[in-house]
Amino acid sequence: MRRSEQRRRAVIAVYQHDLTGKPLIDAFEPRDGTFVRALAHAAIDRAEELDAVIDRHAHGWSVQRIAPLERSIMRVALIEMLHPDAAPAEQPIPPEGAIEEAVESAKTFCGPDAPGFVNGVLAAALREVRENAHTP
Repeated sequence: MRRSEQRRRAVIAVYQHDLTGKPLIDAFEPRDGTFVRALAHAAIDRAEELDAVIDRHAHGWSVQRIAPLERSIMRVALIEMLHPDAAPAEQPIPPEGAIEEAVESAKTFCGPDAPGFVNGVLAAALREVRENAHTP
């Protein structure tokens, strides 16, 4: 399974957990490997931190008002952007790649406004990270 498909599987698992409240383990399929599981677990384990990032950059929207699927897409992308070691990968994806994959997922699974919204929030989060990295 390609990495992009594995990321999508992690998004679906996070979404199902978020929507149903059932244990994350119940959201996985037998074919979901270590990367999918680690990425989804990291997104759930750090949901509070990730939601705070989303909340800071989703101008005019609280995290609770964002559609659960869009929120799940952003959580998974943010994990790879902020904590690349959370899900072991042979070659970590660059932050811009994580944003691009999140936008593609939003195009596939969400409404017409979602890709721009997801891109805007994640791009703002990346700018914040890079600005903070340069402060003494």
